[in-house]
Amino acid sequence: MGIGELPDANLYGDEGSSTLAHTAEAAGGLHLPHLASLGLGNIAPIEGVLPVGQPRASYGKMASLSKGKDSTTGHWEIAGVIVRKQFPTYPRGFPPDVMDAFLEATGCQGYLGNRTASGTQIIQELGAEHVRTGYPIVYTSADSVFQIAAHEEIIPLDRLYNICRRTREVVCTGEHAVGRVIARPFIGEAGMFVRTLHRRDFSLTPPEPTVLDLLADAGIQTVSIGKVDDLFAGRGICLARHAKNNAEEVEWIIRESLAMDRGMIIANLGDFDTLYGHRNDPRGFARALEEFDLQLPRILETLGPQGVLILTADHGNDPTAPSTDHSREYAPLLWYSPAREAGAQLGTRTTFADVGKTIADSFRLENALAGSSFIQAIC
Repeated sequence: MGIGELPDANLYGDEGSSTLAHTAEAAGGLHLPHLASLGLGNIAPIEGVLPVGQPRASYGKMASLSKGKDSTTGHWEIAGVIVRKQFPTYPRGFPPDVMDAFLEATGCQGYLGNRTASGTQIIQELGAEHVRTGYPIVYTSADSVFQIAAHEEIIPLDRLYNICRRTREVVCTGEHAVGRVIARPFIGEAGMFVRTLHRRDFSLTPPEPTVLDLLADAGIQTVSIGKVDDLFAGRGICLARHAKNNAEEVEWIIRESLAMDRGMIIANLGDFDTLYGHRNDPRGFARALEEFDLQLPRILETLGPQGVLILTADHGNDPTAPSTDHSREYAPLLWYSPAREAGAQLGTRTTFADVGKTIADSFRLENALAGSSFIQAIC
């Protein structure tokens, strides 16, 4: 959910990217009255989302100091850990020694693919051969990922997950330590293969403590919704809730917020990325934003007087760009609390890590997280 290209976007091939602005233009404007009231339109020009005189939330945008533009990097930085060395990527596919190690570690007799590809396209191209041979489909993208696709009736889920686990532990290590190994199961018949909801991400472990670790170690409840627990390799997460789409994730957010007395919920609404950004579907992206905006008051109603809702993103994914990959952009930042009648201008933050630092300060936790807290501005 980017809000404009970062100064180094040219290094990633993302010049001119602006997820929200371009989505709005392609849709003929966005109708987001609740996000607008929080101050979304005060951050940057967005067609249909006008700035308001007195935003309800504190607002700004954040640059990324980490190297990369993937989900793992973005989530870790939000949580207070900056990735100084970019995870390896493989635009020409994985080298022979990696694939030899893959076969030896997993017991697979062969593989298909081994190239950069769209996940939805490669299963159509190679799915029938996969069904015939039983070989898993291996592919990657501009992100640091080793993705393994398999038909659930050919390679059962438990077997696929074990293949991914072995790949994570044995193959993708050292210089080949990609950010994530991802299980991509699918079903169906030739010409009509579709991915299922049984995706699993096998991530690296954060190299330093995150705000989630600090909270959990202090006995403060942490709940993840969506794929967040996978991105942190389960560390610092007390309770994980998975869901099939944005709507179900919103229901979990509401349910867990109502049940929580003290703690933090961290949720990733993945449809914006997987269904619309990666598929270059700006109109679908716009509809999903407007659907979320309709549900936003229900989330806000769960907040007690000391509650806080933070809205931000881990990277951009401009659906109008020629590429189907993530885009190197600023992330929008909205920090809302019922305890404050009007928000403050938070400006342009130098790192996503300012969020994690401020969360730790909100809970009065001593920490050495990266970033600069803006606690004084929002109190």
